[in-house]
Amino acid sequence: MAKTNNSSFSDMMKKLDDTLQEYLVKKAPALPDSVKEVIVSVGPWVMLVLVVMSLPLLLFVFGLGAVVAPFAFLGGIHAGTSFGVTMIVSLAALVLEIIALPGLFKRSMGSWRLLYYSTLITAVGNLISFNLGGLIIGTLLSLYILFQIKKLYK
Repeated sequence: MAKTNNSSFSDMMKKLDDTLQEYLVKKAPALPDSVKEVIVSVGPWVMLVLVVMSLPLLLFVFGLGAVVAPFAFLGGIHAGTSFGVTMIVSLAALVLEIIALPGLFKRSMGSWRLLYYSTLITAVGNLISFNLGGLIIGTLLSLYILFQIKKLYK
């Protein structure tokens, strides 16, 4: 019997999760429990403030994008494409974070997963736009913190 695409995708995500768990929790130095507790307790409030602060900026950038889009060809095809991909990735990550926010206060594993997916989407966006610093440093740090606090979510 052939596997469906959903099954292979979920298998792939499970393998990635297991690999990250191995390297970011078992082999990496652990954060102290008090630091993990602070991150889980204060993190949703920090995220709420950052989401509220980023909404006007995101709306401004979308407005600016509409104004400069006709002139994007002047920077070459890569300039317009990179800007568009960055905006789509940023919007997708922001939406996932907004959806996750109520569950983060309740320490829900589903909300932790949404943050995990948001981080992966951001990593793909960094890869597509060739932002290697964000890809390596930002993604690794985000995943490290996420996997360190994972056990505090139910």
